[in-house]
Amino acid sequence: MKEALIIIDVQNDYFQAGKMELRNPSEALGNIKKLLAEFRNEKKEIIFIKHISVREEAGFFLKDTVGAEIHNEIFPSDSEKIVIKNYPNSFFNTELDQYLKEKGVESLIITGMMTHMCVDSTTRAAKDLGYKCTVIKDTCATRDFIFEEKLVAAEEIQKSFMTALGYYYADILSCEEYLEKRV
Repeated sequence: MKEALIIIDVQNDYFQAGKMELRNPSEALGNIKKLLAEFRNEKKEIIFIKHISVREEAGFFLKDTVGAEIHNEIFPSDSEKIVIKNYPNSFFNTELDQYLKEKGVESLIITGMMTHMCVDSTTRAAKDLGYKCTVIKDTCATRDFIFEEKLVAAEEIQKSFMTALGYYYADILSCEEYLEKRV
């Protein structure tokens, strides 16, 4: 089954001093770099997803800003596909599904940011479109939220979303588990 690595929204605004800083994005980035090196070494399909906000009031990922740029530690090579999206679901109003079908991809290895939005919606859409999905849990990052006047820690959000996705939508593995499985 031909697989592709999907790297969702690993953009500057999610890192330190960005407009929407996440909890521990550098740890996720470190694991993404490991997967990226493996896929590049094996000359496998790699797709970067880049979010450009269509809502100025969002305040981050605004067109033509440094914050919207893909993080320089994983910047795509000329041969790697970049899909621009404007909504959380990487398939909505983009060429992603058509591109994957043209390449004969059936299995997606999903990484990226934010777990509770773009990773979640992209994984669910991919499964609904018939792709086999694997989410690499330690390549994703999210943030703290306040709900009903109580703090919901990023770690709890991460666990909750991985649990929900793992029930039906995707296999959930760590980077180490995924790489060991490939050997």
